Amino acid sequence: MGNSGKLAVVAAVVSLGLLALTAAVLEEALLYLFLASLLTCYLASVVQVFNRRRYLTVVAGAAGTSLFIGFSIAFLRMWGLAFNQDPDAFGTAVSSRDSDVYFYLAVVAGCGTLLLLFAGAVLPGRSPRTTAVRRPAGSAKRPPARTAQRPAPRTAASAAKRPVPRKPAAPRAPAKRPASGSAQRKAAPKR
Repeated sequence: MGNSGKLAVVAAVVSLGLLALTAAVLEEALLYLFLASLLTCYLASVVQVFNRRRYLTVVAGAAGTSLFIGFSIAFLRMWGLAFNQDPDAFGTAVSSRDSDVYFYLAVVAGCGTLLLLFAGAVLPGRSPRTTAVRRPAGSAKRPPARTAQRPAPRTAASAAKRPVPRKPAAPRAPAKRPASGSAQRKAAPKR
């Protein structure tokens, strides 16, 4: 798991703690911190899902995000809060009949999308053994043959950049010197 996956896990744990604390205290600042940690978890999960190349999960997450935004706007529109130019929109009484359905659908779409992306970011993928071709039961699997790795051929440019490691020379036996230099010399051939 990459750094974004670890950040998604930490943000999910922090957001659960902030949710419990917000429910107990009912403080507006804690609600904003909770929403910020949820957004951090969402974005880190999206990055991790892209890094793992799980594009089907990305498409499903995009569809869930679109549903969440659509249901949220429908809920706000039922209360007269969305796309309303009236400056007194917050103070006027509107018919909010059946607006709860859109609220619950937005919550389900948002939580489902977040859980889907979090699972795509955190859960491991399929192992190569499950996607490999199955062998008959009687055939034994041989270990892969080890091949000797040959060093790459050196060019003049690479040889100039890297010094060649030298092996220590084997100790040589001292050379025997003749006792008398004139007796051992060969005679020069005559012409």
